[in-house]
Amino acid sequence: MVITPLTLDRAPEQAAVVLSGYGPVGRAFAGHLISRGAEITLRHGVRLRLAAVRVRAAQCLPREGEPPESRSAWEPLAPLERTLGQTGASVLVQTLPSSPEESRQAGDEAALALRRGVHVVTATKSHLLSRWRELEEAAWAGRSLIRISAATGAALPAGDLARTGMRGLGCESVRACLNGTATFVLDRLEAGDSLAEAVARARRRGIAEADPSADLSGFDAAAKARLLTALLWRWDPAAVRTRTEPVDARTASAAVRAAAAGRRLRAVADARADEPFLVQVRLQETVPGDPLYALEGPEKAVVYGCPDAGAITVSGGRSSPLGAALALVKDTLAVTTAERFGFA
Repeated sequence: MVITPLTLDRAPEQAAVVLSGYGPVGRAFAGHLISRGAEITLRHGVRLRLAAVRVRAAQCLPREGEPPESRSAWEPLAPLERTLGQTGASVLVQTLPSSPEESRQAGDEAALALRRGVHVVTATKSHLLSRWRELEEAAWAGRSLIRISAATGAALPAGDLARTGMRGLGCESVRACLNGTATFVLDRLEAGDSLAEAVARARRRGIAEADPSADLSGFDAAAKARLLTALLWRWDPAAVRTRTEPVDARTASAAVRAAAAGRRLRAVADARADEPFLVQVRLQETVPGDPLYALEGPEKAVVYGCPDAGAITVSGGRSSPLGAALALVKDTLAVTTAERFGFA
């Protein structure tokens, strides 16, 4: 690959990053910054330095360009405010699970960082769903930015389109397959697998979580759709009502019937501007020519309905820890280069 460096009459900018959470996505993010750091600097004109990694009760401050030490060598967890000051961090990246305890931690830490003028890039959905307005106010107070691509679709840039790409185009509806596990399982049910077989196959391929209940119930897709409506129409996600239809053992026969008719069953999240604060996830039969029909395996897609501009579809994007990590890298570059001019 030939990389054309960003040509500017100044040295690359530097940005210290504090990573909160070190599960599969956090490790993929840290590994990418370390292994591809020189390429990122050359291509984008900013040097992203992993300054600290924090977990529930411990933290480490890696040497520049080196991976974190083994967990046994980490220090006790310091207050976030101290870590941000000690590292000179300009970005807090969050990959915390969405459990109740970590949700409170994620929300508190995001609000603190934003009020201090530290940008927040997050893959964690729970605090976005419950504390959106508070985080928005904190960002305004600190003149900081918050970006959520990894929370709305991993490598699928649905959040970017909702936040800025639809502006002025008169988007009036969202129709989406936002959960790769559900799409994969429905395709396997169509092929004759039982629900248990389909889920086991998804786990073996690294698509499904150990507990796929949020994926199959429609809860995860509804959560992502709530975030997209907040970016599109400024709905408060905490006020959005949801109705969901699950993928369960009874779904197999419906998937087979749809296939026999030349259709494909999909778990489709719907929201409309003229039905405020309502997101529905329903099992729908899709037909050839529909972008949601064309999805394969764990792919995702969003169709933005713009009556005057025409429907605009974004699809693809890897559903994996690496895909989510790359979305975090993208958002981190976006907030650290926000003051560029020209085409940058």
